[in-house]
Amino acid sequence: QVQLVDSGGGQAQVGDSLRLSCVTSTRTYTMGWFRQAPRKEREFVAAISWVNGRTDYADSVKGRFIISTDSAKNTGYLQMDNLKPEDTALYFCAASLQWPATGPRNYPYWAQGTQVTVST
Repeated sequence: QVQLVDSGGGQAQVGDSLRLSCVTSTRTYTMGWFRQAPRKEREFVAAISWVNGRTDYADSVKGRFIISTDSAKNTGYLQMDNLKPEDTALYFCAASLQWPATGPRNYPYWAQGTQVTVST
């Protein structure tokens, strides 16, 4: 079983930055980040391959968010810059065994989620 713990969410204002972290018990092929706002579908944000470093971003966050990993710490990060109100959501990191992996069903393993709230 792969266990993940994410953290780093909080309250921010428009234009602020936050960095989310995700510690995984086991490196799989892909670490991804998703977010879910109330009354909305769970949405793909970004993914990175532990194997070759490939990254993938949703259009809504390109140029603002950067996904990265630290293999020595078994930790992934999502650096979020220039936050917007529409970034408000519960953010989840997740682990997948495949690439590409842009849908929730591609990810068998999920962290508990960390809330990001961006105020106007």
